[in-house]
Formats: sequence, C-alpha cells, structure tokens
Amino acid sequence: MIFIGILLSMATIAFLCWLLFTLAVFALPLFAGITAGTWAYGTGAGWPGAILVGFAAAALTFALGQFLFAIVRPIWARLLITALFVVPAVAAGFHATHGILKHTMPSRPWQMVFSILGAGVVGVVAFVRITGRKAFRPSDGHSSPP
Repeated sequence: MIFIGILLSMATIAFLCWLLFTLAVFALPLFAGITAGTWAYGTGAGWPGAILVGFAAAALTFALGQFLFAIVRPIWARLLITALFVVPAVAAGFHATHGILKHTMPSRPWQMVFSILGAGVVGVVAFVRITGRKAFRPSDGHSSPP
C-alpha cells in the first residue's frame, strides 16, 4: 500500500511539472488578465464584467504577442518580445518550484539553489515554446537543403 502511495505521489508531481511547463508560456497573458479583471471589478463591473474583461485582456495580450512575433523581423525586437513572455514565466517557475521545495527540503540555501534552477528550466522551456526553435534563424528567401 505504501508503494502505491509513493507511485501516485510521483505521478502527481510529474503531472504538476508538465502542467507548469505547459502553462508557463501563458504567464504574461494570465497576469494581464488578472490585473485587468481586478481593475474592472474595482471600478464596479461586478463578477461577470470582471471575468469578461480579464479573459478579453488575456486573449488580446497573447494574440498581440503572437502577431508581433510573426511580423517583426529584426532579431533584437523578436528577442525583446520573447523576453516579455519569458520573464514572467521565469518568475512563475521560481515561485512554483520554491513553493514545492519549502515543503520537501529543510535547508533554505538549497531551496534557493533548486528554485533558481527550476526557474531557469521553466524559462528555457517557455523560450523554446514561444520561438518554435527556428524563429531566430535568419532567412534569406532561399530554402535550406535537408
């Protein structure tokens, strides 16, 4: 019975890590949606209006980022757009990793070391997912041989 509990715990941790890596790309739209929804609720829009404004702001933020990333050609500008999405993902990865490690590791210095490593891994995964791996390759109008 203990063995099944250990396996279920490992499966749960693996699922939560997969979820973190999958949703890290959407950290900036999530933050924008929550901020806009909180503002709308504070101005008297009520729960339905706040939820609608939050979803609209999140969708517009994500769509604008994808649109800009598709039409902007200078590499420095593409890196700046990517950084706007990766930096909140790194912050979310740090806090998620640190939240897990606070409960599993007693040493505070090692908590910070592994939290920083977790933030780096989440940042790299978010960068790869946003850029699509070949987005920064220069194109000269010719297709490259296989």
